[in-house]
Amino acid sequence: MNNEQPTVLLIDDEDMVITSLRAYLQLETPFQVEGCTDTVRAIDVLKSRPVDVVISDYLMPKMNGIQLLKAAKEIQPEATRILLTGHADKQSAVQAINEVALYQYVEKPWDNMTLLMVIRNGVERAQLLRELRDSQSSLRDVRARLIKAFL
Repeated sequence: MNNEQPTVLLIDDEDMVITSLRAYLQLETPFQVEGCTDTVRAIDVLKSRPVDVVISDYLMPKMNGIQLLKAAKEIQPEATRILLTGHADKQSAVQAINEVALYQYVEKPWDNMTLLMVIRNGVERAQLLRELRDSQSSLRDVRARLIKAFL
């Protein structure tokens, strides 16, 4: 397993949502929690360091949560993507699932215990995907060395 502290990235244009979630996660988990009210800043964070879970609000200025999570998928495909929204809209949920391989769709107001379970599972998922990717890469290297040794 990865020895680094798991990172959760929160994106919401309401600072109070980020403050609330950050405080709760810092009390309940050892996770590093990064919060952004600006989608451009969130993309910069994704480009600069590994993130295990990305939680984005749906309605935001500049780009919506689906667009942001789509960018997150391209930058860090192993990161678990969660859409948090106060606007329960089945069409947006289906769009998010299809376009960004959404892990979970969570409605505001959220239940803290349920969201915590989703985040913990999301961290584990991201770490397992990274391990699988790294293992596949190692196996390819071993295979290449074996072929070279016997040819």
